[in-house]
Amino acid sequence: MSTESTLPTYDELPVDPNAPPHTAWGLWGEDDNLGTLNLLTPDKVVKATSLVSRGDVFALNWKLENPNMGMLNRDACTHIIKPIHGDMVFDDVYDGFNTQASSQWDGLRHFCLSTSGQFYNNTSAEEIKDPKNGKIGVHHMARRGIVGRAVLLDFARWAEVNVPDYDAFTRYEITVEELDAVAAHQGVTFEEGDILLLRTGWTARYEVKKAEDTLPVLNAALGELPDSAGLKFSEDTFRWVWNHHFAAIASDNIGVEALPFINPYAGTYSMFLSGWGMPLGEMFFLEALAEDCAKDGVYQFFFSSAPLNKFGGVASPPNALVIK
Repeated sequence: MSTESTLPTYDELPVDPNAPPHTAWGLWGEDDNLGTLNLLTPDKVVKATSLVSRGDVFALNWKLENPNMGMLNRDACTHIIKPIHGDMVFDDVYDGFNTQASSQWDGLRHFCLSTSGQFYNNTSAEEIKDPKNGKIGVHHMARRGIVGRAVLLDFARWAEVNVPDYDAFTRYEITVEELDAVAAHQGVTFEEGDILLLRTGWTARYEVKKAEDTLPVLNAALGELPDSAGLKFSEDTFRWVWNHHFAAIASDNIGVEALPFINPYAGTYSMFLSGWGMPLGEMFFLEALAEDCAKDGVYQFFFSSAPLNKFGGVASPPNALVIK
């Protein structure tokens, strides 16, 4: 748990007695649009800059070609290069571009709280569908940026020794006890406002996939999701995540939680996004960073992310960088 926090614990939520159980609605004000990103205070950003010592930069966006077909019935992006004035000038167009087709932040408009049907801070679906209403849109994340201290938990590397039959393409539930074990193994201590990066090994596994792996992974429909390792759906997980007071969580898998969902409408998406206003990152490319961390033993670093500044947006590529 984060030390010296003035925030309520999971079991002390909600702060508003009229809010659904264990939600953070109203914690940062009735009109808040940032949720747990409020924890990335200026002093924490300044402190995070002290982690830069070598100047090595790690880009965490996976290539837009991956996955190489749209998932969840989303369109795959078509890249068109347009010549202008003969071959003297070129533009490009991304046709059918979906912000959640590859590396992404799921914003606070993405998934409702299953117990109420509302989104973070009691936002309604009607408000989200109103093109003039920007409540909890991704532009709020973009206009303040996501900058601070990030820590990596390399579960996949730890599992090579401790879970010999581990495969990121199976439905493996990562428990809070395992998260604590990985943190202890790496010498990681958490601080309030950390951005947690979780490596399951999914993107690495995808890039060396066998032909027979491809079909169930691509073009999956909700309820027919492919098997994937991820966080265990449980109240213990909710309590562990909230009590560490992370600003955001990003993983290299396709759903953060283990897939298929036990309940696709009541899992981590529901509580993290709409209960707490915590952005969720998916399909972050963590391979080069994880390899470097294994070599130098440093699992904390300066992190920055600039989501798309689109008024009312639901999600965005992360445009994320780590600097060590």
